[in-house]
Amino acid sequence: MKKTRNRRSDSLAAAVTAAKNAAADSLQPPAHIDFPTEAWPHWLAIIGNRARDRWNDLDLINAAELAMIHADIARLRALVRLEGDMTQGGKPHPAHKLLDTAGRRAIALSRMLHVHPEATEGRSRDAGNALNLQREAQQAATNSDPLIPRLVAVK
Repeated sequence: MKKTRNRRSDSLAAAVTAAKNAAADSLQPPAHIDFPTEAWPHWLAIIGNRARDRWNDLDLINAAELAMIHADIARLRALVRLEGDMTQGGKPHPAHKLLDTAGRRAIALSRMLHVHPEATEGRSRDAGNALNLQREAQQAATNSDPLIPRLVAVK
């Protein structure tokens, strides 16, 4: 089976595709899924982590499932906050087990959809390098001679 090549992100075709994606309506959950309104903020966050043209029908189904899982997690957390971590019998609230299961499913779906932090932000090693560079720049900015020009954030 022939594998299709990934498109370059610095080409003219990529720029045209990006412009088309920006002008298009936002992606919607598949019509056959009963999508709750409380899952919309999660849907928008998930869909925004990948280029519009990179979503296929099955990905959209899985993204809708992930958004609903995040809505369930929020609902279960609110329930635990309201009722407390322990039942009157001194046992852990049953919602804790559901939260754990939902969290694991959310992580698995995020990885499958490539919307997890490593896919969207890069490897943690690279993030650490970026943080070190930022710290060095901050230190240089505070220790520099006021007569030497430097970059300053404009507010």
